[in-house]
Amino acid sequence: MNDHRRLGRELGLFDADPLIGSGLPFWLPAGAAVRKAIEDYVHELERRHGYQHVNSPVLGKRELYEKSGHWAHYAEDMFPPMAVGGEEFVLRPSLCPHHALIYRSRQRSHRDLPLRIAELGGMYRAELSGVLGGLSRVRAIQLNDGHTFCAPEQAAAEVSAALDLIEAAHAQLGIRAARYRLSLRGEGAKFVDDPGMWQRSESVLREVLRQRGRAFDAEPGEGAFYGPKIDVQIADSAGRESTLSTVQVDYYQPDRFDLGYAGGGRPVMVHRSVVGGLERLMAHLIEVHAGAFPAWLAPVQAVVLPLSDAELPAAEDLVRRSVAAGLRTELAPADRGTLGARIRAHRLVPYQLVVGPREVASGQASVRLRDGSQAGPVPLAELADRSRSRF
Repeated sequence: MNDHRRLGRELGLFDADPLIGSGLPFWLPAGAAVRKAIEDYVHELERRHGYQHVNSPVLGKRELYEKSGHWAHYAEDMFPPMAVGGEEFVLRPSLCPHHALIYRSRQRSHRDLPLRIAELGGMYRAELSGVLGGLSRVRAIQLNDGHTFCAPEQAAAEVSAALDLIEAAHAQLGIRAARYRLSLRGEGAKFVDDPGMWQRSESVLREVLRQRGRAFDAEPGEGAFYGPKIDVQIADSAGRESTLSTVQVDYYQPDRFDLGYAGGGRPVMVHRSVVGGLERLMAHLIEVHAGAFPAWLAPVQAVVLPLSDAELPAAEDLVRRSVAAGLRTELAPADRGTLGARIRAHRLVPYQLVVGPREVASGQASVRLRDGSQAGPVPLAELADRSRSRF
């Protein structure tokens, strides 16, 4: 079984320390490289689809979350307030209140809509120790989040466009959804008591799923406190299911923050996360690829293998040229073992560049692929292009 907790530590992707605390893993260099590649990909994907990127603080005054409704409906999942200078601040449990204020910070017209903003930002949840595990359930989450503010008649199209992004990203990352779930209102104080608002949101989501021909399971009690959502469910190597990507239609927070636009009325807020929290995403990708990431995601994309010490200067020069071309490259010199042993030690690296006397004379390298096949001499620029191929 490809358990990401075991693989992640074996491959030097992430680790944890009791002095930092449970549910607070840290990224090692290899894991940070994979994460950065994902961040760059999603940022560019969003940019190409009309999103503007913003940054907002991980703290907010308690009053912010009282206004958004999080304090009344979600406080048990939040860290307690911190008293500073006579005010109470809270680690944010969600980015949406901050994005509502970013929308409200300028006068908006109907011509500005839909306004799409996105952020990779930290959010924090006071999870109990017993439910924490590896990267899949953590207390500090780096969330790929985004919100579209649109006129009511634009909401369905924006939900469908968000699903397009989610499905494109999943295909690129090698993710296969276990199922789609329409998560609905349940009973109790956790959910905003406005049946009409819930029905409007649910109707939009159902219609989009119907138009796309997407099968789904409707599950009461799994919605957000302010509205229903489409959840894209994934399964780990043990068959345990969790939510990765989401799309939500929200009429509640625009009312709470008194959002508006000239020449119209109240915007609808479409929440969407293309790849969810990076921690849960990485846990899934580690298990899906068993460490053999696609070339564009691999923490090390190329390893240079001189046959002997005589080729070391040429190999070091090749490493420098590879890095300059944009490849994440390492050197595995001859003093680390036989060529076969070094190849086995780097079996997960997509490109193995072997440098012998013939390659030194020609100024090139013989390229061996991860599957053991030989590609012969390949220009570095071509290898770099292959490793950047994401769209």
